[in-house]
Amino acid sequence: MGDNVLELNLGLGNFPSHVGQSPRPRCPAPFLLKTYDLLEEGEAEDGSSKIVSWNSQGTAFVVWSPSEFSEFTLPRYFKHNNFSSFIRQLNTYGFKKISSKRWEFKHEKFQRGCRHMLAEITRKKCEPSVFPAYLKSSSEENAMTSTEDNNHQLLMEENKNLKKERLELQMQIAECKALEVKLLACLSVYGQSPK
Repeated sequence: MGDNVLELNLGLGNFPSHVGQSPRPRCPAPFLLKTYDLLEEGEAEDGSSKIVSWNSQGTAFVVWSPSEFSEFTLPRYFKHNNFSSFIRQLNTYGFKKISSKRWEFKHEKFQRGCRHMLAEITRKKCEPSVFPAYLKSSSEENAMTSTEDNNHQLLMEENKNLKKERLELQMQIAECKALEVKLLACLSVYGQSPK
């Protein structure tokens, strides 16, 4: 019986000594792993027309063709083909769109060849206050007001950028519609010409 007790005591030695500490390293979020994988696999493919790739420095990535990315790439890695949902996910992990002319996204810990840094990327947290405003001290209130002002300013800036992007997209749509009209006119002329 003494041997059994000894074995049990030895078995307890496998638990971490600090309560609350995780015995295993933190794993990156599946979204981040899949996004990293699609970029790495895209680099491995030799194609003249890239859909998505790292930028030249490897510090950000560019979606060169959002329509092809939605149609071909997203469904291979995710359960959807919605480009807007993909962007929303990027935003929740703190990625920033860094170019107004193309779909280029950056996060300081998301870089080519640095897969190990993905575990350091976490979702943005929106922590609502537990206490009502009238129970807070004035210093807490000032800090909250400052944070709220900063958040408001960031939201206003993002709103401005989104409006600019919307206008760019509307211009692209108008160009596509004009091209469609021209193509239909060419087709009708071609269809009417004697054979």
